[in-house]
Amino acid sequence: MSSEQLKKKGFIEKLNDFAELVMFKHSVFSLPFIFIAMLVASYLNSGSGWFGWKLLFLGTLAAVSARNFAMGVNRYLDRDIDKLNPRTKGRPSVDGRVSDVQMLGFIVVNAMLFIVVAYFVNDLAFKLAVPILMVLGAYTLFKRFSAAAHLILGISLGLAPIAGVVAVSGEITAWSVYLAIGVMFWVAGFDLLYSLQDIAFDQAHNLHSVPSRFGALKTMYIARVFHLLAVGFWTLFVASADLGIWAWIAVVFAAGMLGYEHYLVNKDFTKIDRAFFTVNGYLGFVFLFLIIIEVS
Repeated sequence: MSSEQLKKKGFIEKLNDFAELVMFKHSVFSLPFIFIAMLVASYLNSGSGWFGWKLLFLGTLAAVSARNFAMGVNRYLDRDIDKLNPRTKGRPSVDGRVSDVQMLGFIVVNAMLFIVVAYFVNDLAFKLAVPILMVLGAYTLFKRFSAAAHLILGISLGLAPIAGVVAVSGEITAWSVYLAIGVMFWVAGFDLLYSLQDIAFDQAHNLHSVPSRFGALKTMYIARVFHLLAVGFWTLFVASADLGIWAWIAVVFAAGMLGYEHYLVNKDFTKIDRAFFTVNGYLGFVFLFLIIIEVS
């Protein structure tokens, strides 16, 4: 193999390491809802759901850079915890594939990229850029002292639809707040279920997760309540935005998928990964697809 091929291989491997570091495939949870907000805002403003190529590009870049920043901060600050957990000790941030210096550089680059993108979106987006980054970076710190960390993670992803409506309309509307709160409870609920995998580890290391504090059965009950609230706020979103039948179908579909998620986890804890990735991934993209039909 030539030196050029070795360099290329090394570059691709490093990209894969960073993709694994931030679990890039998890972008499926936040991306659909920023676009849902952008579609609905454009539809209500102009009668057309299409908001233009510029905002499509900037919205995607903002969502990806914000998530990269948040995950980078999480992985950097959690190095001491992750190296002790059998489930996470193989992460690139722990096993040396991505160094501390590289992680810090990654965090700074994505923070600056997010701020620059916000500048080119509009004035309100630019003003909110730094406060949003502060919220996104708070999750890792919260779980060191408060079981409310699950809600902080929910708020972080719930900012996606707020960012979407700000990008298109330059304001925060009531329906976007309902949509965002729904996302917050959706994410917090499935994070509770996902955290069941680490209940023994969290208890042993004094981490303040809901499962470690209240146990598995109460955690599943709280997650059900959160997901009922998510469906309730998504219902308010559709009603407040005065959307039609396809949007209502989206809410019904989401309710069904969340019910199926709880069925999987209640039946067998080993199904948590399937519930987390597959069910929630489909929920976001089908919701987006049905909203596209609604505003077309």
